Amino acid sequence: MACGVLNCNWLFLKSVPRFSAAAPRGNVTSLSLLSNRIHHLHNSDFLHLPNLRRLNLKWNCPPTGLSPMHFPCHMTIEPRTFLAMPTLEDLNLSYNGITTVPALPSSLVNLTLSHTNILVLDSTSLTGLHALRTLFMDGNCYYKNPCSRALEVAPGALLGLSNLTHLSLKYNNLTTVPRDLPPSLEYLLLSYNHIFKLEPGDLANLTALRVLDVGGNCRRCDHARNPCVECRNKTLQLHPDTFSHLSHLEGLVLKDSSLHTLEPRWFRGLENLTVLDLSENFLYDCITKTRAFQGLARLRKLNLSFNYCKRVSFAHRHLAPSFGNLASLQELNLNGIFFRSLSENTLKPLVRLPLLQTLNLQMNFINQAQLSIFGAFPNLSFVDLSDNRISGAPTLVKALGETGDENRVWLAPEDLAPAPLGKPKSEDFMPRCKGKFTLDLSGNNLVKVQSEMFTNLSRLRCLILSHNCISQAVNGSQFQPLISLQVLDLSHNKLDLYHGLSFTELPQLRALDLSYNSQPFGMQGIGHNLSFVSRLQKLQYLSLAHNGINSRVNPQLCSSSLQALDFSGNTVSSMWAEGDLYLHFFQGLKSLLRLDLSQNSLHTLLPRNLDSLPKNLTQLYLRNNYLAFFNWSSLVLLPKLITLDLAGNQLKALTNGTLPNGTHLRHLDVSGNSITFVAPGFFALATELRELNLSKNSLRTIESSWFGTLAGSLNVLDVSANPLHCTCGAAFVDFLLEVQHAVPGLPNRVKCGSPRQLQGRSIFAQDLRLCLDEALSWDCFGLSLLVVALGLVVPLLQHLCGWDLWYCFHLGLTWLPWRGPRGAQPLPYDAFVVFDKAQGAVADWVYHELRVQLEERRGRRALHLCLEERDWVPGKTLFENLWASIYGSRKTLFVLAHTDRVSGLLRTSFLLAQQRLLEDRKDVVVLVILSPDAHRSRYVRLRQRLCHRSVLFWPQQPRGQGSFWAQLGIALTRDNRHFYNRNFCRGPAAE
Repeated sequence: MACGVLNCNWLFLKSVPRFSAAAPRGNVTSLSLLSNRIHHLHNSDFLHLPNLRRLNLKWNCPPTGLSPMHFPCHMTIEPRTFLAMPTLEDLNLSYNGITTVPALPSSLVNLTLSHTNILVLDSTSLTGLHALRTLFMDGNCYYKNPCSRALEVAPGALLGLSNLTHLSLKYNNLTTVPRDLPPSLEYLLLSYNHIFKLEPGDLANLTALRVLDVGGNCRRCDHARNPCVECRNKTLQLHPDTFSHLSHLEGLVLKDSSLHTLEPRWFRGLENLTVLDLSENFLYDCITKTRAFQGLARLRKLNLSFNYCKRVSFAHRHLAPSFGNLASLQELNLNGIFFRSLSENTLKPLVRLPLLQTLNLQMNFINQAQLSIFGAFPNLSFVDLSDNRISGAPTLVKALGETGDENRVWLAPEDLAPAPLGKPKSEDFMPRCKGKFTLDLSGNNLVKVQSEMFTNLSRLRCLILSHNCISQAVNGSQFQPLISLQVLDLSHNKLDLYHGLSFTELPQLRALDLSYNSQPFGMQGIGHNLSFVSRLQKLQYLSLAHNGINSRVNPQLCSSSLQALDFSGNTVSSMWAEGDLYLHFFQGLKSLLRLDLSQNSLHTLLPRNLDSLPKNLTQLYLRNNYLAFFNWSSLVLLPKLITLDLAGNQLKALTNGTLPNGTHLRHLDVSGNSITFVAPGFFALATELRELNLSKNSLRTIESSWFGTLAGSLNVLDVSANPLHCTCGAAFVDFLLEVQHAVPGLPNRVKCGSPRQLQGRSIFAQDLRLCLDEALSWDCFGLSLLVVALGLVVPLLQHLCGWDLWYCFHLGLTWLPWRGPRGAQPLPYDAFVVFDKAQGAVADWVYHELRVQLEERRGRRALHLCLEERDWVPGKTLFENLWASIYGSRKTLFVLAHTDRVSGLLRTSFLLAQQRLLEDRKDVVVLVILSPDAHRSRYVRLRQRLCHRSVLFWPQQPRGQGSFWAQLGIALTRDNRHFYNRNFCRGPAAE
């Protein structure tokens, strides 16, 4: 609590909670109430948080189109709700169904009103917010949040915000740029509206503007991934001087604007422009002849992706000479231009750019590529040619001859189906190539790799050839020009590893990925040679994962340099089952530190198998096998082991021994098993253990005895997704609170599995009704023991001396004195409820509040009420039913809306109740008045003085209703004579 941050997200609160008991007033500076159900904010909700600086009320009452339940929700905010926080700086009211901007404190710096129903901003909406710097109002009127009109921003409505620097009005159906915006603006985002025309007056006085986003206002719908409206004017109309006065502009977004040409005058005066986004337009011809880039010497990033011609693939594309003027260009995106041949002339203007580092040519349907051209780029670090159709080295005859750009091929609809721009790896195993010269050829149609493909690429460091169709046998000649290559990715191919000299032409190779090349290994009777590993002197990372390797390979892998081996997804269980043939398969890897044997169908792991692993091993992964038993004492065979991962196996308990003394284990993962029990002291001897994952098991408790003195040293203790048994006073709750710094997601991820009432809820949401009274438990135990004893003794005595016991029992009865009748019969009703049925509000309260609370929600203490329309006997007269109800009930409950005029059935019932007082000397009257402010009769005032607890008033505040029902229950179950004031009463009533 010292940091002053309170997180109450996803608790489904219906009102702002009070935190005075949990955190001292004034300490709370940040409060998040994300995704609750708060639909009404009162003036007093934040009075107890005077120093609050950040408040997040996002997703409490989403508009209809954004609500997951698709029902209307309107948040009500009282006028002075936020004015009670004079230090508030950051307020988020997005995804709430508010229609107007509420009154806000002048201290506000950041305001978010996105995805609401606010459709009007005038001069009074944000008055007084002189400190406001950031205003986000996105998505208040678009296809997910539909409205009947566009957002209306009155001219000059924001002019008073003299410090405003960031303004975002995206997705609001705007048709024009709002007029008279503050000249202090630095970021203006107006994308995905319906602004079809831009003129100099639209951005007048915005001389400080640094970033302008007007993309998506005039869309090309053939590339849209969401509902799209065709551009009315076929292209965004830009006046030549629209941006001329924006000398400080650094970022300009004109994407998805249906642009067919680029006018050089558009960029006149933009000497400081560093980022330009022109993607998703129609600039497929313009980029071959434009002069628009001549004055953009400081441009660092240019995006021209998906500027293709509809259903057309060009034979060649040549970038215009003006690209050569982009002296500061670092990244160029040319994805989705759709041309089939990449030659020296395609990118010729870029060769002279000294700072160009990233070149993206993804998804262009390129089938012939002269890769050697990239050797002429001085500082190029990443070339992306993935997801094309490159099938091999180009034939240097007419294939690369320039036959004219108008040689087009019409594409079939299936060729235009969207493809992913990247294929994520299953595991982050191989080292990253960031900052190194990388060529990505993944997702192409390569069947064969030839050394001619890589001419002039001697400085290439990383080569990605995954997801191709390479099926050749590599023999040490395919990559000869790549003398500096360090990382080679050949995953998801069909490589034939037969030659012992494979990849030996790569003297600097450090990482080799051969995963998912399972087809050759699945061929019956074909042997595979892995001896090339010993010849790669600098190889440190090797992946042979998911190849189905189980036989017909070298009996042993040998390498003095290999540090990490991914052997997951194979069948090492079958290899170790072949006697001693493959027992020492990994033992020749003298420097191995990391070994992954996940998904290898291991059912058992014998000590001799662990003893055959390299002794330098520090990380061992055995995830997703079938291990139901693990010999923990065998960990001494791996003296340097730091990480052990046994997640996703079939362990039932951690009982067979303990973690051995002296182990250096620091990370242990046994998540995703079926562990139900852990032996005391199991982790105590592993003094260096710092991270322990016990999540997704079947544990019902977490005990401190498992850890000994180790618990305080843990940095991570993950116990989430276990069916914990949440009894009152459960010891594991206290233990987890002691180590709460190490338990991730303790408030919301650690949940109960039992009892049923708390299943799936946080361990801190215990129900006090489930708590047991220890004294009552002992009484019940004694009573049950007595019943069992009597059940055994009585039949035995009856069999042995039944007649004698019967005679003695009846003889004893004759000596008992009888005092009157055997006992009065209990009355059938606890209370007779009298009210005026003509008053609908009173009747509704009786049937839906009073009856429910007293008869349904009190459990075993439920009261039996007598109601006229439900319990009166048909056929009897009104007076007979009335007399039977009053004399057949312990109390008579009068429910009144007012007390100044009472007549009819109410008066008759009152007279009969008074008659019962005279006849039986029992006061049975209890009054409930629903309107406390109504005029009170003299009788009510007198009864309040004499018997105060028999007169109850319905509270107007919801938090007082619990006390009212408790007082009413007492008034109906106890005799009224206990409630009389002894200072005013004498006689029978006061006895």
